[in-house]
Amino acid sequence: MPIILAIETSSELASAALLQGDTLLVRESSGVQTHSQTLLPMVQSVLAQADLRLSQCAAIAFGAGPGAFTGVRTACGIAQGLAFGANLPVVSIVTLLAMAEACRAETGKHEVLAVLDARMGEVYWAQYSYVDGWRTVIEPTLSAVADVLPQCKDGLVACGNGFSAYPGEFALQTQIYPWMQQAYAEVMPYAASVARLARTAFAAGHILTAEQAQPIYLRNKIALTTEERLALKAGAAR
Repeated sequence: MPIILAIETSSELASAALLQGDTLLVRESSGVQTHSQTLLPMVQSVLAQADLRLSQCAAIAFGAGPGAFTGVRTACGIAQGLAFGANLPVVSIVTLLAMAEACRAETGKHEVLAVLDARMGEVYWAQYSYVDGWRTVIEPTLSAVADVLPQCKDGLVACGNGFSAYPGEFALQTQIYPWMQQAYAEVMPYAASVARLARTAFAAGHILTAEQAQPIYLRNKIALTTEERLALKAGAAR
């Protein structure tokens, strides 16, 4: 099986993973402000533990987004740099799909709604279905919580920190979708999930050159104005 090195920094959690056969080595670090400083040491650590050189990997995989603006740029930039240096291909994985994969591993469910906090009163979300591989039911979307409108299916499970970021708003959504009350808010994009998905993508020939790797952005604006922040706080206080 191909050896996959994966990195993920689309949220406050940064992680690196090395997938070699059935062996998965993982390093994690929290604190988005330090992702650029901690990621490379984590990569070096998993390679050292496996007694491998970077050039022995088959590909570099990264969580391409959507997610934190700085985070997805960091992951893409480091993946490009590693791929350039070792002359390796890159595999780009959607972070919401990585969340769905993590949720499937934890719950055994094959129908997943992944919801990631996008800040500014919004969430990134997508819906996926797994039958001998993942299928996208609803493409990654940026919206207010009220506009998170999944296609209801038997056994659909929800995950992601969007639920813990906006509990009041999702309390209203549970009137329409009662199963959201059991959301796995702790499930996030992890390098381990990126690595597993990347191995399948690599085998299918879904690879990029380092130059082709790009972050996935769903939002052009990355900060609220003072007036918008005040209006958002006023709305939350009502």
